[in-house]
Amino acid sequence: MIRLHHCPQTRSMRTLWLLNELEVEFEVVLHAFDKSLRSPEYLSLSPAGRVPALEIDGERMFETGAITEYLCERFPDANMGRGPEDPDRMAWLVWVHFAETISQHAAALTQQHIMLYEDAMRSPVVMKLEAARLKKCYDAIEARLSTPVENRDYLLTSGFSAADVSVGQAVYMARHFAALDGHPAVSDWYDRITERPEFQKSLPAEGGARLYTQDFYPAWEAAG
Repeated sequence: MIRLHHCPQTRSMRTLWLLNELEVEFEVVLHAFDKSLRSPEYLSLSPAGRVPALEIDGERMFETGAITEYLCERFPDANMGRGPEDPDRMAWLVWVHFAETISQHAAALTQQHIMLYEDAMRSPVVMKLEAARLKKCYDAIEARLSTPVENRDYLLTSGFSAADVSVGQAVYMARHFAALDGHPAVSDWYDRITERPEFQKSLPAEGGARLYTQDFYPAWEAAG
């Protein structure tokens, strides 16, 4: 049995999308993105009180990069991973883990825009810096996708993989704070991968709980 502990529109969406791509049986336990994640029961699954947490065969995992690697190794037939002898193995590892670089900047902006409840707590400097860092991440993806290599519709020359899932979900979060303007290859790639039915299944249910109530959160300026 595979059980995913999930909050909509958070990093656990990455694992949900991957599980859908793997076409394996699993169940989802929905959690509110609040202090309930600090309960002793949940902390026994994820010591930092974060999602995702994955229960599988009586064991538990709680880091998205590790979960991605494990699931791709456990279910190789879906070809979402790349093995040690594969020419794309190095690139696969780099991009799977680069997703967390993007996510840490998106998480800082989520904290600033959404989780802080008083304007005096927010920092325009932090918000501008983190948004600029997201743009730098887009630059890196743009350079990768713009390389004149045959079949570069995805991050790997060998085709769609969990690298696209990981980075794509991170960009899904990042786009709430930094638009893809000026990154045409990233925009085309993002449209391509998010048209997949498996991505659509990872989105919040209609009318269900969500982390982001706006499609885009513009830069915030302190009151003069």
